[in-house]
Amino acid sequence: MHSGQHYDHAMSGRFLEDLGIIIDANLEVGSGSHAQQTAKIMSRFENYLAALETPADAVLVYGDTNSTLAAALVAAKLHIPLVHVEAGLRSYNRSMPEELNRVVTDRLSELLFCSSEEGKTNLVREGITEGVYVTGDVMFDAFRHFSSRITPGVTAARVLGEMQTGFILMTLHRPSNTDDPSFLPRLRAVLKQINVPVIWPVHPRFQAAVEAADLPNHVHLIEPVGYFEMLDLLDGCGHVITDSGGLQKEAYWAHRPCITLREETEWVETLHGQWNVLANLNDELPALLARTPETNWTPLYGDGQACTRIAGILRDCLDRYS
Repeated sequence: MHSGQHYDHAMSGRFLEDLGIIIDANLEVGSGSHAQQTAKIMSRFENYLAALETPADAVLVYGDTNSTLAAALVAAKLHIPLVHVEAGLRSYNRSMPEELNRVVTDRLSELLFCSSEEGKTNLVREGITEGVYVTGDVMFDAFRHFSSRITPGVTAARVLGEMQTGFILMTLHRPSNTDDPSFLPRLRAVLKQINVPVIWPVHPRFQAAVEAADLPNHVHLIEPVGYFEMLDLLDGCGHVITDSGGLQKEAYWAHRPCITLREETEWVETLHGQWNVLANLNDELPALLARTPETNWTPLYGDGQACTRIAGILRDCLDRYS
């Protein structure tokens, strides 16, 4: 089931194609305010469930998007068991819509699959102890599985004109950054202090503003990339600058230091040893880019078998719901 919350081919379709995911139905909700998106998804998802020839045994939701919350609310109101993958994450910043989505979804869920012990600890702190499992991260499963399929250096060579490594990979999309009128001028000033190439796949919502920002010549703006191209760029880069939750983890898995332009992160384990550093544009980014992690790399978020564990637990648990 695809809600259609992300409908741009570059932001959604290419990933589905790369990963070989086949969509049974698309709700095609498109863009809109948080309330509009959530309401559309709820209405259309409820209709979808009602039209099924065989009633759903459970509804499984992933992550913390408006789609996650909307599907969770529908399942709860229809008394269908709810399963939340990537449960227990907390940034403790209620101004983030994702934080509200996480908290409500976890409260409604009967099975909660956590990427790490930190997620379980957060749930226990909130009084949620039943149906909680630490399985590892399904994104790490995908990272391990597909990393062997890339051809290293191809994407960077296409962008930079020659095979290069050590560049900075940057992605930015959170409204706390992109909706701030002072953000781009401050970012431009910081980028002028950096003397290595920066490859920036630009989010469509931010593209017009970025293209008009008169950025330094060593900043290379490109369209959003597919999953394999992102893995290729991670393999070749020296550092990552982002405000994305997923890319923080992928940077760590690729053994690349990351600077996260946010005041907090739900992926707190990545901060250990300064593999990931929270920063803002008032910080000395060039100095942060010169740092090296303080600890050796160790596995985070499981061993790449999260999907197998989740499937096994679902088989065992769903019998009691039927």
